[in-house]
Amino acid sequence: MEHQFFLKLGISAILGLIIGLERELKRKPVGLKTSLVICIVSCLLTIVSIESAYVFEKPDHITMDPLRLAAQIVSGIGFLGAGVILRRGNDSISGLTTAAMIWGAAGIGIAVGAGFFLEAMTGVILLIISVELLPLILRLLGPKQLQEKEILLRLKVSDQHNITDITNQVKENDITLKHIRIKDLDTNEQFIQMKILVHQKKPTTDVYYEVRKIEGIRSIEIESL
Repeated sequence: MEHQFFLKLGISAILGLIIGLERELKRKPVGLKTSLVICIVSCLLTIVSIESAYVFEKPDHITMDPLRLAAQIVSGIGFLGAGVILRRGNDSISGLTTAAMIWGAAGIGIAVGAGFFLEAMTGVILLIISVELLPLILRLLGPKQLQEKEILLRLKVSDQHNITDITNQVKENDITLKHIRIKDLDTNEQFIQMKILVHQKKPTTDVYYEVRKIEGIRSIEIESL
């Protein structure tokens, strides 16, 4: 029986390694080591949960739930996933995919610990396809909305009467205006924040140079979301 324990832990380590490498290559906060720990420990706790149900079986045919300890992994891993979800100053949310991958790594570990090797391997393959290959296919063959990226523009203008002309000229450069916010500054200038959509292949620097040519803009700050 002991060789099965080592086999399960070894398989969970390999599958956790695959998930961790995907995050590591993208320089995400949860990388190789974290994914390995999550997958291996989830597998270990599942093994302990199953085995303890039979080792510590109570008399009079009262049995324990073999997966009672493993069931707590799914809820407990949520605290770790919440730690990687960030809200930026521009109101955008990041880290959701990484949090989902943490939850997925725990699920893979549980599946391996319960003896579902083929299902766990298939799950990892589908996870990598969903995160890496599918978005690429949708960007190439999907609708226009999936081929666009969001860019945040922060502009300062000196004449409030030029705001309408500036926004119209921005939209003339194959740019879709998604959201705009205008604020008066103490320096008698106006601050304009625009969330725009451009084609995925269009470099952010090209957007900067196109918008910088518009008259009436005192300063520009651009951020790719």
